[in-house]
Amino acid sequence: MSRWYIIHAYSGFENKVREQILTDATRLGLETLVEAVEVPTEKVTEVRRGKKVTSDRKFFPGYVLAKLAMNDDVYHLVKNTPKVTGFLGSSGKPQPISDAEAARILNTKEEAAAAPAKTKIKVDFDIGDSVKVLDGPFASFNGVVEELDFDRSRVKVSVSIFGRATPVELEFEQVERVK
Repeated sequence: MSRWYIIHAYSGFENKVREQILTDATRLGLETLVEAVEVPTEKVTEVRRGKKVTSDRKFFPGYVLAKLAMNDDVYHLVKNTPKVTGFLGSSGKPQPISDAEAARILNTKEEAAAAPAKTKIKVDFDIGDSVKVLDGPFASFNGVVEELDFDRSRVKVSVSIFGRATPVELEFEQVERVK
């Protein structure tokens, strides 16, 4: 019976470890015992230079999830893979996790259907930071961030117009942090 295990790998080498385990399992004839090998990722939307950029980000760097029918051959296959330091578990023994926990980590389609997936938005400015308006009627004005609304992807900036501080609501892509 296959169970989910967490494999500890060198950070930054998760995808290489995944490919190597799948390749070695096929080479050694163990592909029936290695059901799945996944790297947990999430979609992140960042604002860079005034543009929205969506990318995948590993949210458990250094860890790979694998659904394995554990036996000595599979254990040694994974343990002897380059860039793998071992399994998550006490006293060096691989400790399986529940299917529900694996589904939560991997954000499977069943869970995505139950709860709409939220993409996280990352901006390089915070409340109180000085920003420059890039677009719209206030382009080239400088201001100070007063509020961030991640649900609506909007930012409230206090801009000085005719010597008075005026709050202006803009989209995240319309402003850039002043370095």
